[in-house]
Amino acid sequence: MRIAVCVKHVPEGHLRLDPGSKRLDRSGEGALNHFDANAVEEALRLKADSDTEVVVVSLGPPSAADSLRKALAMGADRAVLVTDDAAAGSDLVATSRLLAKAIERESAELVLFGQQASDADGAVLWAAVAERLQRPVVSQAAELTLHNGSLRVKRQTEFGYDVIESPLPAVVAVSDAINEPRYPSLKGIMGAKKKQFDTLTLGDLGVDPGEAGESGSRTEVLALASPPARGDAAKIEDDGNAAQAILDFLAEKRLV
Repeated sequence: MRIAVCVKHVPEGHLRLDPGSKRLDRSGEGALNHFDANAVEEALRLKADSDTEVVVVSLGPPSAADSLRKALAMGADRAVLVTDDAAAGSDLVATSRLLAKAIERESAELVLFGQQASDADGAVLWAAVAERLQRPVVSQAAELTLHNGSLRVKRQTEFGYDVIESPLPAVVAVSDAINEPRYPSLKGIMGAKKKQFDTLTLGDLGVDPGEAGESGSRTEVLALASPPARGDAAKIEDDGNAAQAILDFLAEKRLV
């Protein structure tokens, strides 16, 4: 069988919005989204024999290749990067369209996502892709097993766990509680350089440029602004009398 894992290259450190483009600044260092590392790990654990292939798929700038290579070093068999200047600025709608097209090319029986991405925390892309593929979807997977063409998922909820069974093909978003991602070994890092790495454009996917990027998106950022300034504030240094100073302040404001 073939398992496709959708991964994202996310900015490291403090996130910054570009006031010109009104987009997240992705010009600095980036890394594999840590939730997606859990998805890669789970795919590798499900790879019980040589007949199972794990392919990692991503949409992003050329620098996203670094995160795909990390997934290859972890043990994935192949990587696919969709990168095209016309795709820059794609929102959830346009991104889900491009990822679905890439996944359709792979004919994967199981598609894994991390629950969310650290740069947006939307936690809805997997549902949008599943809708486009017309496949069942399960989220917050804390345990996942495959058996005779179906999957069984132990799903985290606010009140405990649900156990859900679904036929394949299907889409699953895994939580970070499902496993502990492995560290790439030196052998894995060296071996990743020899593994197949495909780069696709919108033309390769059969997608018109008008269906991607800002023109293919359904959301628009109208303006950026700094948070409103705080009102009058008093800073209290704790020199042993902080509790009394706070009490005096509250009493002055008639709050106690």
